[in-house]
Amino acid sequence: MKYDLFQIDAFTNKTFGGNPACVVPLENWLNDELMLKIAKENAVAETAFFVSKENKIHLRWFTPEIEMDLCGHATIATAHALTTILGYQRDEIVFETLSGDLSITACNGIYKMDFPSRMPLPDILPSVIERSLNILPKEVLKSRDYVLVYESETEIRNIKINKSVLDEINLDPGGVIVTAKGDNCDFVSRFFTPQAAIFEDPVTGSAHCSLIPFWAKRLNKKLLHAYQVSERKGELFCEDKGERVIISGEAKTYSIGHCWLD
Repeated sequence: MKYDLFQIDAFTNKTFGGNPACVVPLENWLNDELMLKIAKENAVAETAFFVSKENKIHLRWFTPEIEMDLCGHATIATAHALTTILGYQRDEIVFETLSGDLSITACNGIYKMDFPSRMPLPDILPSVIERSLNILPKEVLKSRDYVLVYESETEIRNIKINKSVLDEINLDPGGVIVTAKGDNCDFVSRFFTPQAAIFEDPVTGSAHCSLIPFWAKRLNKKLLHAYQVSERKGELFCEDKGERVIISGEAKTYSIGHCWLD
């Protein structure tokens, strides 16, 4: 069987920037083991698979290791594939996912995602995470992910994490966010996933479900401009709406092709 396969860089308007995701449209679901194999073969952080039904699109996300409950950049990539490649005409796309219904709209090349808010709460830094860090945070919080708050953007850029140490902890499906106020934006972040094939995720939309409510409260503002300062870099436009957050960004098509499965 031949399946369409699109690779799209999300949270960027430049090829080789942002976070790459693969998108595979399906008429019917493949078995989970096969979708995991496809995700592993694609060798990007996330592969999105979707099946259209009535007025909704059922969307699932797979890393090379597991199925995820939420993924921002692969959702933007799917919306970009639908609207720019597959001719999807509706103004709003509603995705049915493991995290409930997620809606996304496109306007002037900006994709706006309506995601659940996950306010992180104060927590204690696990010793294994502490041992993995070259710079210790000033605050530790947790939602799905650990959120480590630092003094400055410079510290975020200079953080080095010992992967072999961090891999001792299993945060499935979460990770470790490091964040601080930005020099030229509201806040910056980086994201690390222990025991994952891709250790540092270039741009992590789902992490902003926690970062947005945290920084909205800390900075006393609802509209926020963020950068994930990984090597590939990504830009996010954010809004705190109480129980929901709006996470927005651009996308760029890298490749359009097919995969063949026996």
